[in-house]
Amino acid sequence: MGNVGASINSENETTHSISEDLQRPLVTLPQGRLKGIVQTDGFPQPVECFLGCAYAQPPVGDLRFRPPLPVEPSSAIFDASEYGRAAPGNPLIPPRIPLVYGEDCLTVNVFRPRLESSTGPLLPVAVYIHGGAFNRGNSSMHNTASMVAWSEEPFIAVSFNYRVGALGFLPSKKAAEEGILNLGFQDQRLLLRWVQENIHAFGGDKNNVTLIGLSAGAISIGHLILHYSDENPGPFHRAIIESGSATTRDCRPYDSKIIEQYFADFLAEVGCPQDLTAHDTFAYLRKLPLSTITGAQDAVFNKYKPTMQWAFRPVIDGDIIRQPPLESWHRGQYYKIPLMTGFCTNEGSLYVDRKLSHPEQFTQLMQTLLPGLPGGDIARLNALYPDPLTGDPTYQDVRTGEDIGPEYMRAEAAYGQYALIAPVRQTAHLASSMAGAPPVYLYHWDVFTTLYGGAAHADNLGYETFDRATTSQSHGQKEVAGMFHAYMTSFICHGGNPNKLRGRYNHRPTWEPYTPDRPLTMILGKGNRELIGGDVGTPAELTLEACYDEQCKFWWARTKFTQQ
Repeated sequence: MGNVGASINSENETTHSISEDLQRPLVTLPQGRLKGIVQTDGFPQPVECFLGCAYAQPPVGDLRFRPPLPVEPSSAIFDASEYGRAAPGNPLIPPRIPLVYGEDCLTVNVFRPRLESSTGPLLPVAVYIHGGAFNRGNSSMHNTASMVAWSEEPFIAVSFNYRVGALGFLPSKKAAEEGILNLGFQDQRLLLRWVQENIHAFGGDKNNVTLIGLSAGAISIGHLILHYSDENPGPFHRAIIESGSATTRDCRPYDSKIIEQYFADFLAEVGCPQDLTAHDTFAYLRKLPLSTITGAQDAVFNKYKPTMQWAFRPVIDGDIIRQPPLESWHRGQYYKIPLMTGFCTNEGSLYVDRKLSHPEQFTQLMQTLLPGLPGGDIARLNALYPDPLTGDPTYQDVRTGEDIGPEYMRAEAAYGQYALIAPVRQTAHLASSMAGAPPVYLYHWDVFTTLYGGAAHADNLGYETFDRATTSQSHGQKEVAGMFHAYMTSFICHGGNPNKLRGRYNHRPTWEPYTPDRPLTMILGKGNRELIGGDVGTPAELTLEACYDEQCKFWWARTKFTQQ
């Protein structure tokens, strides 16, 4: 069972439940019997949690750098009271819980409300795919238990770990020869199969599955939507795609020059001869200590991080990503399902150097990110994002001082719109363009959490789960969280309709779909600057938002430069 925990017996059992007077729940699967815990944590209802359950055999030893294998059948009882090991990678954000890292990381967590009866209808299912730039992150970043507990109607939620960094995404010609490209995506695909085969045992409906993902999780869902089609339906039925898409940043062929350079750098770091065959190269890598792998992973990632070129990413492999994502969209080769997608105002603030001071640094950043960009486009960029040092007020930043350079604000806007905002809006535009398309709901997250970061990438994470750390900050923050949580759980519980679930936030505005002719956007936390000493703003407002239109069209026309 891998990292699911040791098998236990009735004489020596340790009670892990937060409410120790409640009996621990038990679920029987072909892989064994899972003994979970009950979490209350100030929730309006108890949540039964089955944590750290294996969905694949441990990818260690000879299974390192190989496709995942299903779990073997078992009749043992396993302790499912703690999250499993996180995939090796530097922490992205301060962890909610203490983390243990390890290769034996392919584990799944299932959360369900504690119901009075087990004989009712099967419940809707939500599967959360965590983010982390495909180089870090883990399932515990998302307070999934809270999301389930505060929902007005019951559903079952699933979160899981998949391989990231070099262990999950080490593309190259040699990896292609060995058939081991995009292993992290192969993990995700096996997890979805595990859900189809097992979720009924928890009371979930395998024919009513919503995917949710943020950042790399959203990019993952974008690729899954293009991998499946109406003729080849996926093991999910709708999706919530937050701050990411299949056209986010770059998705290049596995044999492109920069991908081969990342691989060569990695081999050099671990001391692997460059001239070995593909078979011998990975045989060498499988024998290395994990610390050597992770040390090389960190060194290569950090080498390219200052220019925001990230090693260890998904590539066009001819299988999960069959072709450049934009081609799939334009050919109508995608899975047509209801979508909710959105972006944050300041998607670039986590990534751009805040001390950028010279116009040449702005130009160099853009040329590094998009080396195929024609020279005339640099002039166009300077028109779309005018240099504040010329006196143009558009990106003049009142915060400029020793902590922030005069070029930061326009660089943040340009990078955020290139990398995330334009791709998100592109998904909404393309998915809603075809006649008879399922509904697409677009949001814009605008709650400023810090002065310098603004409404930063992933800031909405604690709001969608109605996390107590977020809702306890103020009534204004709780109101935004409540509306966002209600929209999302309604989408999950009512077949992709964000409005049908009512309850505590019955007063939230009706969310109408986005269409190319009527690009409606739900602005969440519009003008909310409460956490930096400003106004509370408006919790939710539906509007025909025209901001970023010219910039997004510029980036849409240049997506091809990120896929070659």
